Amino acid sequence: MDVTTDAGAPWLIAGLGNPGPEYAMNRHNVGFMVADLLAERMGGRFKRHGKAQAQVVEGRIGPPGPASRRVVLAKPMSYMNLSGGPVNALRDFYKVPVAHVVAVHDELDIDYGVLRLKLGGGDNGHNGLKSLTKAMGAEYHRVRCGIGRPPGRMPVADFVLKDFSSVERKELDWFVDRAADAVECLVTEGLERAQSAYNS
Repeated sequence: MDVTTDAGAPWLIAGLGNPGPEYAMNRHNVGFMVADLLAERMGGRFKRHGKAQAQVVEGRIGPPGPASRRVVLAKPMSYMNLSGGPVNALRDFYKVPVAHVVAVHDELDIDYGVLRLKLGGGDNGHNGLKSLTKAMGAEYHRVRCGIGRPPGRMPVADFVLKDFSSVERKELDWFVDRAADAVECLVTEGLERAQSAYNS
């Protein structure tokens, strides 16, 4: 679904992660990092939502005028594998069509620093996506932030719950900034334009 087909509906951008300072710099929390940067760009602060287990910022993305889009930024506070409940509750509350939901998340099967945007598809073993799809179906947008595969025989669960390495952190600000740009492009210009510009 292109943005032009339902231009009046708000967008719900859900950065996926785990709440709490101990998880803040984990690879699994790159979605939260992108949401934080988008909130900063919008000049808003996350506040707890009264009807959902989530923190939200309401505002607009894009240049002033008809090209700007009304958005709700969200960080589910339920832990990653239960993200679907809070995101779907927000979707109902703000009357957001599923095709206007954007999940920003870490992706093991993409190299670190690489972005891929798509609409719909499987969960690829990602517990946050599994929860979202169970709650509202699969036809939402994904901004997939590559974190690469774990080295050697390290279990996936250990890898995603570790902080980015010192080498990765040198590129992390750039990576998060680029992912935030991709979200803005997706919402204001549509999926095809965003894929063309950011599917590196």
